[in-house]
Amino acid sequence: MPKNLKQLSESEVRLTGGHRLCPGCGEPIAVRQVLMGTEDPVIVVSATGCTEVSTTIFPYTAWACPWLHIAFENAGAAVSGVEAMYKAKLARAAKGETLPDYIPADKPYKFVAFAGDGGTYDIGLQSLSGAAERRQQFLYVCLNNEAYMNTGVQRSSATPMGMNTTTSPAGSVLPGKTVHRKDLTEIMVAHEMPYVAQCGVSRWRDLVGCAEKAFAVDGPTFINCLTPCPLGWIHDSSKTVEIGQLASDCCIWPLYEVVDGKYKLNYRPKEKKPVDEYLKAQGRFRHLFKDESGAEMRRKMQEWVDYKWEQLLKKCAEE
Repeated sequence: MPKNLKQLSESEVRLTGGHRLCPGCGEPIAVRQVLMGTEDPVIVVSATGCTEVSTTIFPYTAWACPWLHIAFENAGAAVSGVEAMYKAKLARAAKGETLPDYIPADKPYKFVAFAGDGGTYDIGLQSLSGAAERRQQFLYVCLNNEAYMNTGVQRSSATPMGMNTTTSPAGSVLPGKTVHRKDLTEIMVAHEMPYVAQCGVSRWRDLVGCAEKAFAVDGPTFINCLTPCPLGWIHDSSKTVEIGQLASDCCIWPLYEVVDGKYKLNYRPKEKKPVDEYLKAQGRFRHLFKDESGAEMRRKMQEWVDYKWEQLLKKCAEE
């Protein structure tokens, strides 16, 4: 069972305050909650991105656990490589070699990789796919703020239709990005991983609970976590959790998990809100409310959300 708030408040702090992520950033919320999912020692692999550059500005670090910075494109390879090294050390210890002081004998290490959507949906997808196929034991978490925020808000394949970015600018020619985002969660399900979840920082109990399950599984696991970005999404920094909740209430970002191929819906809104409520709350979509082309784009977005939601309900055996 997921821990209650009092128990979580007493958890070991593995990402400390004092980092330089933006006020209201969803990424440190996600990182802290994921790392609360295990009491075992953890080794973190972090791809280049907002979290990496803002938590480890030399000579400082906000990480209170072993941490490895890896390139943009190979977080999956790196985390599986570290896990393989650890197993090799244990195998040698079983033959009589002494374990190094940094490897505890009483508790097993857990391995987790954090990467943004650019480093997961796009640049690092081949590395993640290869790691999943090798069936090694690790948790991979996509900190999904739906664009390349660290380098100036360029579109990624996680960027939703209609979003205004520096590489899909809204103007007289195009109303922002013109195609729907890639469904990476389903791509990872297709890898037949033993545990895959889609979460968000808006519901801490769900995220921590999913992390607990992921850490406990024997094999590769994946969590796709929506992390609103006040800078790129253009919303007040105090509204991060509220915006994330709205994404789930509008069913743009459903919360669900897939355990050994079986789907389970983790959150169903009492009232499915229209997509427009979500879009109006963010400046990145403001152009969609100015003219008829924007209205047509919003209609297409609502149709797509309705279709994906109905498909998910069928997979989860929900009415």
